[in-house]
Amino acid sequence: MKLLTKDIRDRLLKNGCIREQLAEDGKAEADFYPVVKLFTPDAGCTWLLTELDPEDPDIAFGLCDLGLGCPELGAVRISELESLRGKLGLPIERDIHFTPSKTISAYAAEARACGYIKS
Repeated sequence: MKLLTKDIRDRLLKNGCIREQLAEDGKAEADFYPVVKLFTPDAGCTWLLTELDPEDPDIAFGLCDLGLGCPELGAVRISELESLRGKLGLPIERDIHFTPSKTISAYAAEARACGYIKS
């Protein structure tokens, strides 16, 4: 399964461009809804991604949970995610049933409180 479809990639890049423009204009940062949820079916890792860096579209931003009890907002390389395998050798998958219900900051606050991403 391809991690990012063309539509998902386009939406992530659009959000990245919006964030970049807001920063240039000196405005408050955007609080996007996640565009895609990625996960390891055999390792307890989850990523809720909101945007791609327009200058380096291999870098995504979002909420990252490596299953260690301390999810955090940060950046990750898509190419690295594509090469990762879980405990049983399974690749990362895209949750095709994921529909975001809140902004990334709300997911992050909830994840920090309980130690994992609830989606």
